[in-house]
Amino acid sequence: MIRSETQGRVARIRFDRLDKKNAITAEMYAQLGAALAAADGNPQVRSLLLHGSADCFTAGNDVADFLNVPRKLGASPARALFDTLPNMKKPVVAAVGGPAVGIGSTMLLHCDLVFAAPNARFQLPFVPLGIVPEFGSTFLLPLLAGYQRAAKLLLLGQPFTAQEALEAGIVTAVVSDVIGEAEKAANALAALPPESIRLTKRLMRARYAETLAATIDEETRIFTERLSSPEAKEAMSAFLEKRKPDFSRF
Repeated sequence: MIRSETQGRVARIRFDRLDKKNAITAEMYAQLGAALAAADGNPQVRSLLLHGSADCFTAGNDVADFLNVPRKLGASPARALFDTLPNMKKPVVAAVGGPAVGIGSTMLLHCDLVFAAPNARFQLPFVPLGIVPEFGSTFLLPLLAGYQRAAKLLLLGQPFTAQEALEAGIVTAVVSDVIGEAEKAANALAALPPESIRLTKRLMRARYAETLAATIDEETRIFTERLSSPEAKEAMSAFLEKRKPDFSRF
């Protein structure tokens, strides 16, 4: 489930499915997109705080749910999120503790400030799953981290630490009280001139907005095509069966 509430001038949006490590279902994507849009359109809200628990941000897509959702070519259950988060007028602060896997890492590239706990563990496991990265990460991550560092994270798809995420530009700071520090930042942003923040965000993002949108569309199309590929079927079957995949015949 996605929980949302407004405290003062800050909208708090929280992943709340800890029994499944906050894995995101198609329904949760719709809830998340709606919660973000509602907060962005609420005149009482000046900033947003996105978080899970101190020990778990999100394990990414619920693989079983994800594979069972009917879809058209180029469509994605995450479309509500893809259309909303990159276009937020108000600042978004994320607090990350524990796992931030797949979409749990790529959504951070669209947040304005990201605080990570020392226990945060990030992963972009798209290639090992036989698919391709999503949510504009093939454009944004090389922009932030440089090509070779981005290639290491996206091609190998191995877990990486909060410190490595900081060095790659995914994270703003590594802090012990991650939700507390993120709250402070969200409250500080909420106290600043709101129109100045909106205009500054627009100016910073204007130069690459069209390229980002085109990248998200292309990634989504290829991602959807790859889901039916033999490589992806083997990788995801192996994941669900908790065995090592065998790509030797491809």
